Order: sequence, then structure tokens, then C-alpha cells
Amino acid sequence: MARYLDVHPQNPQPRALAQTVAALRDDDALIAYPTDSGYALGCRIDSRTGPDRIRTLRHLGDRHHFTLICSDFAQLGQLVHLDNGPFRAIKAATPGPYTFILPATKEVPRRLAHPKKKTVGVRIPDDRLVQALLRELGEPLLSSTLILPGEDAPMTDGWTVKEELDHQVDVVIDTGECGTEPTTVIDWSEGFPEVVRVGAGDPDRFA
Repeated sequence: MARYLDVHPQNPQPRALAQTVAALRDDDALIAYPTDSGYALGCRIDSRTGPDRIRTLRHLGDRHHFTLICSDFAQLGQLVHLDNGPFRAIKAATPGPYTFILPATKEVPRRLAHPKKKTVGVRIPDDRLVQALLRELGEPLLSSTLILPGEDAPMTDGWTVKEELDHQVDVVIDTGECGTEPTTVIDWSEGFPEVVRVGAGDPDRFA
């Protein structure tokens, strides 16, 4: 049964953050948490079971791009290769509702990168809970939008997440406020921006 944490959206309680981070570190937990673009599933980058649990829950194949949620641009830059062009454009668009697909650095475990392209998704959410959680954790969070099989949009209500996934995740964080659209996804792995999913972020800035 998942632990349910009712958390203030603007001033997350330190105790709730500490409990979540302890579960991630000590119990190899899979969490469901709200972001500026709907709910997401998250675990530590070096989680032994998290990636496979996400794939199973969402019915994903091994070509799915996981997303590494970063606290700031400096952390993002350690995980992906950035040339001058994408550097300026991505920095101007973050934090915000965008996911960028870029070539992964050696800091990213090989099993998390796309098996052929060696790419990974990265993003910096504009969300106080997520920022506070990342600061407490001290590292990026491996993540995937919580879109259930057969659905087109992410889940957005914490209690519904708890009821639906009570035995499939370990922690559910509910802030009562959550974005309702998934991120706009920009693939920059070939040296130019390609919009592969239109979501909450304005795609025209990368047209």
C-alpha cells in the first residue's frame, strides 16, 4: 500500500520531503508526484527496480526515453551534451514545461539511454514541490509522465493516483494543485530542434 503525503504546494513541509527522500534512498522506492505538467513517476537514477517498474506500469518498451528531472541548468549540463545553439535556446526556456532529448553523457547509466541513439530526455520543471524535492535529494530524479495505458493525458489528481496505483507505487504526493498538460518534447539529438510532442510549452519558439 502506497504512503499518501498531503503536501503544501508552495511551502512543502520538510518532514514530507524527508520521508520521500528516505524512501527513495533507503527503500528503492517508486513515487508518484505532481509537476507543472501533470503527475509523474519517479525514482533514483541508480534505482535497481524503478525503471522496470515504470515500464511495466506504463506498458513501455526499451526504446522509451526516460526523463531526468534536474534542479537547475548546471545539473542538466552534466547529463547531456550541449552545443552553443541548443544551450542558449534551452536555457531561455527553462524552468518550464519542456522536455529536451539530447545525447547523454557518461554520467547517465547506459541502461537509461535510448539503446540505439544513446539519448535521454531532460527537463527543469517550474514547480516548487519538485524543486524542493530535488534539493533535498541532491541529485536528478529519473522520471516518466504518469500516463496510464490507453490514456492520452497524464493523471492530475493525487487521490485518484492513490486509488488507481495503491499497490504499484510506494509513495503518492498530493499538493492539491497540478498541471494538466504534458510537456512539449523537443528532440535536439540531430543538432536541430524537432518538435515531437506539442504540450504545455509553446512549440513556436523552437520552430
